[in-house]
Amino acid sequence: MATFPVINLDKLNGEERAATMAQINDACENWGFFELLNHGIPHDFLDTVERLTKEHYKKCMEQRFKELVASKALEGLQAEVTDMDWESTFFLRHLPESNMSEIPDLTHEYRKVMKEFALKLEKLAEELLDLLCENLGLDKGYLKNAFHGTRGPTFGTKVSNYPPCPTPDKIKGLRAHTDAGGIILLFQDAQVSGLQLLKDGEWVDVPPMRHSIVINLGDQLEVITNGKYKSVEHRVIAQTNGARMSIASFYNPGGDAVIHPAPALVDKEAEENKQLYPKFVFEDYMKLYAGLKFQAKAPRFEAMKARETTVPIATA
Repeated sequence: MATFPVINLDKLNGEERAATMAQINDACENWGFFELLNHGIPHDFLDTVERLTKEHYKKCMEQRFKELVASKALEGLQAEVTDMDWESTFFLRHLPESNMSEIPDLTHEYRKVMKEFALKLEKLAEELLDLLCENLGLDKGYLKNAFHGTRGPTFGTKVSNYPPCPTPDKIKGLRAHTDAGGIILLFQDAQVSGLQLLKDGEWVDVPPMRHSIVINLGDQLEVITNGKYKSVEHRVIAQTNGARMSIASFYNPGGDAVIHPAPALVDKEAEENKQLYPKFVFEDYMKLYAGLKFQAKAPRFEAMKARETTVPIATA
C-alpha cells in the first residue's frame, strides 16, 4: 500500500515546484485526500484554536454528551448501532453570512479566534483551488467562479469531539460517507487518531500530524472535474482512550451555483455518448444528500441526472 500523501507547500516556491504539483495531482487522482505542511497558518495560532476548542468541549459539551449517552442507553451496547454517531458537535457558518454571534456558550476569545481561523482557511481553500486548476489545465479562478453563485461560496465549520467510547466495535465515531461539497480543510487532533479513508477496498488511517491541515475533495469537485478527481469514502473510528478533536471546514458552492463538468475536461466521445456527470443547482443536491449522506454517492448523481437542470451554463 502506498504511503498517505503528505505535501509540503513550501516546496511550491522553489525548484521542487513541478514535483510538488505532481504530488498534489496524484493525491487528488488516487487518494481524494492529502495532508498539508507549511500551509501558512502559524503553529502558535493553531495551538490556540486547539486549546480553546478543547476547553469549550470540557466546559460546555462534555456533560451534555454524557447525558445523551445515558438517555440513549449507549453505554453497554450489545448490538451494532447504525443510525447515529459517537460524536459531540456544533456548527459555525461563515459565508455568505456568519452565525457566530448566535452560537451559545462561546467565549469572546473563542469567537474571535474562530473568526480569524475561518479567514485563514478561506484563503488557503482558494489557493488550493487555483493549484487544482493549474493541474487540471483550467484557467486560474475557474473553480472559485464555479462555486460562486450569486452570493459567493458557502463556507462553514463543523467542530467535533469524539469522546472515549467503551464499545468502539458497536458504534462508529462517524459513519462512512463522502462529503457533499467542494474542498474540505480539517484540523485534527495530533494525539488521538480515528479518521480513515477507503482506498482500493481497504480502510487506511489518515495519520495525525501536529500542525498539519488535512484536505479532502467533495462530490462537487468530482462533478466539475468530470470524475478525474473523486470524492472518497471516509469514517471516524471511536477510540477507547482519549477524546479526539476534529475541526472540519467546508468550502462549498453557493446555494444557487450551477454545478456541471468543466467543458475543457469533457472529451468528445463522452459528450456524444452523454456519459457525463449531471448538471444541477447545488442546493438541490444538498437537499437530496441530507437524507442519503451515509449511502453510496452514485445513486445521488443518477438522481440528479434524472432531474437534470435546464439552467444555462455560465461561460465565466
